[in-house]
Parts: sequence; structure tokens; C-alpha cells
Amino acid sequence: MSIASKETVLSVQGLKKNIGRKPIIHNVSFDVYAGEIFGFLGPNGSGKTTTIRMLVDLIKPSAGKIIVCGEDIGIHPERALSHIGCIVENPEMYGFMTGWENLEHFARMQAGITIERISEVVEIVGLDQRIHDKVKNYSLGMRQRLGIAQALLGSPKLLILDEPTNGLDPKGIKELREFIRTLAQSGMSLFISSHLLSEIQLMCDRVAIIARGEVIAVGEVEELVSQAGTYTVWQVDQPSIAKQMLEAETSVQLVSDDVHRIDEALMSTLHEPIVTIMDERRVSEWVNRFVAAGIAVSSVQRVAPSLEELFLKLTEGEKIG
Repeated sequence: MSIASKETVLSVQGLKKNIGRKPIIHNVSFDVYAGEIFGFLGPNGSGKTTTIRMLVDLIKPSAGKIIVCGEDIGIHPERALSHIGCIVENPEMYGFMTGWENLEHFARMQAGITIERISEVVEIVGLDQRIHDKVKNYSLGMRQRLGIAQALLGSPKLLILDEPTNGLDPKGIKELREFIRTLAQSGMSLFISSHLLSEIQLMCDRVAIIARGEVIAVGEVEELVSQAGTYTVWQVDQPSIAKQMLEAETSVQLVSDDVHRIDEALMSTLHEPIVTIMDERRVSEWVNRFVAAGIAVSSVQRVAPSLEELFLKLTEGEKIG
């Protein structure tokens, strides 16, 4: 299904926020579609958290619209928010109560939440074996799942998760990633804020990148990464001579050694790799030139940059977080 034919679950239109006379969010716009996982990335101070708080009506925008399932949150907040489940920062639970008791407590705050629905969300998040244990005995991953169960009680169309992998070990992150994908396959939309760019690249269908209060890129993850260009990584037996030849060619750009972050696993297997940006059609020509100069070429690989590389380019090296 094309993006044009998908149902829009969340539409953010020209969102602005001023603190006093100082603008901190500038004309932010993006859409989230049914059944997709949408990533939201930004460095500290970028306006990421402020935007999320406006999405769930914790603070009011100075201008712009937030439409959730056709409802304007500024006009009918209760109707709009009825379609949203949310965990902003860490899920707050009562440690002295069991997981089930916590869910019963939160269910009483919403109309129409049945015992059957509580059982259903417990099964969805995979806590059925531990739901009657006290929350103080839960691991961080279990607490995160219980928080998601709470957010799912009202059968939302959109689930907003702020830094959902914070504090989780690699196993917990992998399990959460698989669980989030399962929710999306059921038709739910997920809006995920994270500073773990590698996780966003593995987890999300599309992403918005925000810096200095402005969205500077929105698109499919692979599309954005491909726009950043592709590197050609050379392994040769005489790298110093090969570099001299490449440096003399204006159509070739040599890339500094810190580019190992594009594919750390690959770069760690190579000895003195040469990383270039060049027209793919000229790779075979350069193989012939190296061979003619007596330089043995043991490997040539085309490597796409990571989302982290793209982020650093777009934000001029700002730190993510």
C-alpha cells in the first residue's frame, strides 16, 4: 500500500511553541500513518520532548494543529486523546502492588475497561506468567511491558513511546523491538522517540529528525540513508600509494578514518582500509588503474552510511540524546 493511500492517524501541522517571546518549536509538520512505526530523533535541546508533550496535550502549542484520527486536539482534546496510548519517560507503577492490581487501578480511571480487556493486554505484552507478582520484583524490561499494557488498555490507534529502550540490556532491546513490530502488524501506529539511532534504523519504517526546534528531514529510513550517498571501501596491499593516486583525482573524495561508524563490524576486519566517495560506474576503472600500477586489490565494497552518519550530517555534528 502506498503512503498516499494509507490512513493518517496523526497529523502535525505547522506546530509552534514559544516560551515567553522565545520560539522553541518552529513550524513542525509530519504525518503518521496506520500500522507504521515512526521514529522521532533529536539531540538534547532540539525540542523533541516539548513536541511530544504537545502531542499528548500536556502543554498547549502557540500555533498549529494536532489531528488524531480526524479529531483536533485543540478543539476536542478528550476525543483526540481517546485514540492515544502513551508512555512519556519511565512508566510509573506502584511497586507494592502486583502487575494486575496496577492495571486494575489504571482501568478504573477510564470508562468501559473490562476484566477481559485487562487479561487481553496482559497476554499481548507477554506478562501472563508474572502478572500477579509484585511490581517491585519486576525487571526493567517487565516494568516497560507493564507500562505498555497500561497504555493499551483503552485500545488506542496510536501508541507514543518516549525512549522505550532506556536502561534495557541488549536482550531486552531485541525483545522490545520484536514486540513493537508485532503491534504494528496488528494495525496500530507507533510513534517512538529514541536516541539509539541503530535501533531506530532496525525498528522504524519512517523517521523525522528534529534539531533546534525544526524538523529537518522526514522520510523512509532507507530513503533518507540512500540520499546521504554511498561509500566505496578499498582493501589494497599498498594503501599509501593508492591514496596518493586517489588524492590526485578531483572526482574522488577520500573520507577520514572516523567513518568506521558506517559499518564498524566491516571496518574492524580490514587492515588500513581506504574509504572513498566516487561514482559507482568508475569503480572498475580504478581497479584496472591500481592493477596497472602494481597494486593488488583484495576487496572493494559499497557501503551505505548509517542513520547516525546521516543525522550528524544533517545536524552539523550535534550530539544525539
